[in-house]
Amino acid sequence: MREENRLGAYLRARRELVTPESVGLPVHGVRRVPGLRREEVAMLAGISAEYYLRLEQGRDRNPSPQVLDALARVLRLDDTATAYLHELAASRPRARRRRPRRPVVPPQTAQLLEVIGVPAIAVDTHLDVLAANALATALDPAMRVGENRMRSLFLDPAQHALYPDWVHCAPHLVATYRNKLGPDVDDPRAVQLVGELSLASEEFRRSWARHDVRQPQSKSVRVVHPQVGEMRLWMAKLQVDGTDGIEIIAHHAEPGTADADRLALLGSLVADPARSRTAVESGRH
Repeated sequence: MREENRLGAYLRARRELVTPESVGLPVHGVRRVPGLRREEVAMLAGISAEYYLRLEQGRDRNPSPQVLDALARVLRLDDTATAYLHELAASRPRARRRRPRRPVVPPQTAQLLEVIGVPAIAVDTHLDVLAANALATALDPAMRVGENRMRSLFLDPAQHALYPDWVHCAPHLVATYRNKLGPDVDDPRAVQLVGELSLASEEFRRSWARHDVRQPQSKSVRVVHPQVGEMRLWMAKLQVDGTDGIEIIAHHAEPGTADADRLALLGSLVADPARSRTAVESGRH
C-alpha cells in the first residue's frame, strides 16, 4: 500500500495463479512455488529471465506496451486486468492531492433516492454509504449512512444470513474496489480500510492478495429477508455526474415475478410501520 513496487507485486500475484498445465508446460516432480516460475513467464512472454526478474523486483519500471501485452497474455489477463497492468506500469510518484473529508451527495441525488421507489443508496469510491432511502435500510439494515459495504459484507455475521451467496459475491466486490482505486492504493482511506479488513477477515486477505480487478456491472443478488422471504434482485449502478466517484446502487426486481411482489410487500411495510411490527411478531410464532 506504500509508494512501492506495485507492478512487481501484481505480476507476482498473478503468475502464482496460473498453472503450468494451463499454458501447456509439462510438470515434472514437486514444484516448490505456486503457479508459474519467473523463468517460465519470461520464456512464454519472449523476454529474458533476467529482465523479468528486474520487473518483479522493481529495478526496471519502464516496460514497453508490447512487453506488457505479452505478459498479460501469459498471465491470462482479461481486458480489464490488462488495462490495469498498463496503468500500474505508467504510474509515477506524484504529490498527494488533498481530498475532502467526506464527499457531498448533490441535493438532486438525495431527492432521487427518495422518489425512485426501490431500495437505493449512494456510495463513494471506497463504498462508504453517504445516503440511503428507507426502503434500502428496510432491505438491509447495514445500508445506512456511515456504514461501509465491504466492512459489512466481510465482518457482519447478519450479512451472511441476509446474502446466502456472500462468499461468492465478496471477492467480486473486492476486485471491483481495486479496479476503482487503480494505482491510487495509497489513498489514506484505502490504507485504513484495507488494513482494518486484512486484520479482521481471512476471506478479505485472500481476495485482496489475488490482485483481481473487475469492472462494475449490474448483477443479480439473492436476498433472504426475515420479513418477506427470499428474493432475487438486480443491482444497478449509476455514476453521479459532477462528483468524485459517487455512484447510486439500486436494487430492483423483474416485473411480474414473485420477487417483485415481495419487494412491493417490503415497500408497504415501510410505508405502514404498524403493519411492519405485526409482520415481525408473526414471524416469531
